[in-house]
This record gives sequence, structure tokens and C-alpha cells, in this order.
Amino acid sequence: MAAPAHRHDHYEETIYGINGVLIWTVDGKKIDVRPGQTLCIPRGAIHRFDNDGAEYAKAPCMITRAAIGPQYFREAAELIQVAAGGPPDSTKMAEIMRRHGLTPAP
Repeated sequence: MAAPAHRHDHYEETIYGINGVLIWTVDGKKIDVRPGQTLCIPRGAIHRFDNDGAEYAKAPCMITRAAIGPQYFREAAELIQVAAGGPPDSTKMAEIMRRHGLTPAP
């Protein structure tokens, strides 16, 4: 699941690569996160990620204050499934993001 560009206004996020490579864009700078690497994203930084490789990537993220829970990912996954391989409805995705404390980037 790709993450639309967004920021967290009230917490930091830390990513830890387990397998595969995720390409993160943080405030316009591209950063590869490979197995064993860590990326700390400060609050307020606009960020997103992509997996351009053939291998599945696994990279858990830790968020201070536990602001995003499993329900965010369930709602986002449902919206992506409804899109049936196309891009999810950006208005509905923005609503889900806001409801869970993320601010979509313009």
C-alpha cells in the first residue's frame, strides 16, 4: 500500500527496514530504506513512500503517542480495494487521513 504524501503535525515517525527497499520522499528528498536501516521523520515533514522493486518490502513504523491505529490501515485498505487496481478516491482518502490525524499534502 503506497502512502499519499502527508505530514504528521503532532508526532514523529520512525521506519525500520526489514526486507525489500522502500523509497521514502521526505520534504522532497528521496531516501532508500533497506534492511537494517532506520529513517526518522520529524513532525511536520511532508513524506510518502514507494516500492519500485520486484520484492515485497517490510518496514514497521513506530509513531510517538500511538496516534494511528489499525483502523486507519483498515479504512485505507478498503478504499484501495474498491479502486480495483486504479488510484483510490483522493477525496475519500483525505477524509480518512484527517480522521486519523494525518494532514494530506497539497
